[in-house]
Amino acid sequence: MSHARLDVNLPVLDLSQLDAGPQAAAAFRDDLRRATHEVGFFYLTGTGVTPELEARLHRTARAFFDLPENDKLAIENVKSPHFRGYTRIGGERTQGKVDWREQIDIGPERPVVTDAGAPDFARLTGPNLWPEALPELREVVDEWQDHLAGVARTLLRAWALALGAAESYFDEHFGEPSTLLKIVRYPGSADPEPQQGVGAHKDSGVLTLLWVEPGKGGLQVQRDGEWVDAPPVPGAFVVNIGEMLEYATGGYLIATNHRVVSPRYPDDRISVPYFFNPALDSRLPLIDLPAELAAQARGVTQDPTNPIHARYGENALKSRLRAHPDVAEIWHADLLAGRG
Repeated sequence: MSHARLDVNLPVLDLSQLDAGPQAAAAFRDDLRRATHEVGFFYLTGTGVTPELEARLHRTARAFFDLPENDKLAIENVKSPHFRGYTRIGGERTQGKVDWREQIDIGPERPVVTDAGAPDFARLTGPNLWPEALPELREVVDEWQDHLAGVARTLLRAWALALGAAESYFDEHFGEPSTLLKIVRYPGSADPEPQQGVGAHKDSGVLTLLWVEPGKGGLQVQRDGEWVDAPPVPGAFVVNIGEMLEYATGGYLIATNHRVVSPRYPDDRISVPYFFNPALDSRLPLIDLPAELAAQARGVTQDPTNPIHARYGENALKSRLRAHPDVAEIWHADLLAGRG
């Protein structure tokens, strides 16, 4: 895919360059480092995700949101202490404001942690809620996540080398990944002012791979203090890094504010972000950057009202409690009391 033909505001990288010989691989790593040092966002082509798999995911996502309300509410997230399942329109918040979207949240399929001495964030571990009326959702999600986990690991190994570390650096410190897949529908808004599909925020984890319905805009990224559009590019994912990767590089790599503006009624938009994060109990140590890179590290951007923790699970729990106050009040009132 020629970069020059794409009228986009973000860098475009081709993952298949890593298999095109040492020179192409080195060029990819340099582009990857530069894109995430300067912007924090880029388009990624050459991932090996087939058009057929994209079409199946899109078709199944549409089928889920077309289910009768009762079938969706049967797996509503207020029934899950692990913040899994369906969130109705207006049921999630960003920066305290309501997001105009409906979605299903899917994490690693694991048993509930029953150890009384487990840390608070262990409450995020548990089973998913799957719609009985649409068994194919689990099938396509499993295939999608298996492929994207491989893409994410490939990117992390490329970052490690680009940052002067051993290729296995992230593998060694990651543990069993704590992933999150959201299948989201943004309904159209007839309001004269743009509606908050999802408010301005930085992702709290390490890496996000975003698939957007072809031809549907709405994602905006902050560059140099301005909001720029990041429309979908055929065959490409939008990739961004989260606060944990900024933290691990002392601010050399940058997590970037982004938001989604609702489409105009009667249009709507399907979006599927995949968040690839370390095990909940993992701490990402600071990378010992080469001197020339360390000199350009900005330090970590800390928001006193939303601190970044070294241990991923503390970030994930903080994020979930804020985003879903109804689930938090039903299942985790003791944690809310402890956090004032």
